[in-house]
Amino acid sequence: MRIITGIAKGTKLKAPKGLDVRPTADRVKESVFNILANINLQDSGFLLEGARVLDLFAGTGNLGLEALSRGAEYALFIDHSPASLAVIKDNIGSAKLSDLAEVRRADSIRALDKLVQDGRTFTLIFIDPPYNRGLVNKVLGKLDAGTVLESGGVIVVEHSKHEPVHTKWQNLELIRTEHYGETFITFLMYNTTNLSIGGK
Repeated sequence: MRIITGIAKGTKLKAPKGLDVRPTADRVKESVFNILANINLQDSGFLLEGARVLDLFAGTGNLGLEALSRGAEYALFIDHSPASLAVIKDNIGSAKLSDLAEVRRADSIRALDKLVQDGRTFTLIFIDPPYNRGLVNKVLGKLDAGTVLESGGVIVVEHSKHEPVHTKWQNLELIRTEHYGETFITFLMYNTTNLSIGGK
């Protein structure tokens, strides 16, 4: 596992031991960022450069670090596991991205309530919870009802095929789903009038 592109290209990333952490494979990660590059907001593309990123259930920090390497302005990594947090901090240090990153130990769902209270907003949110525990749509429900994701912001969800993302939300629009074996990646946008995505 490594950072694929950008200022930290080639940095090898650690992963905590155990089955609860499933680092996103490099080929899947590359596909995720290629798809992000094709998201269009009217006549302008989705800009990763300058984005504020929230990495929930961050695990290794893999996706958030890739975003920072590719030009994101800031990333907040949230996980409840001390082992994961230690690995995330090590990976941030290895990538020399400490000035752009914040790490917080918290339950990801409760953390969203605190972010709403604090008026924090993000351009891009990664969600990669443990599979098949009913967390995917619970987190999306919080995001749909709250103000954490900016208008035109994007959510990327990594989930099991046995726990599909709901298709009907008040403020979120499901744009695209790709699958890589047992892993599904779903893209959603917030307040998506006049938004489109390239490809399928």
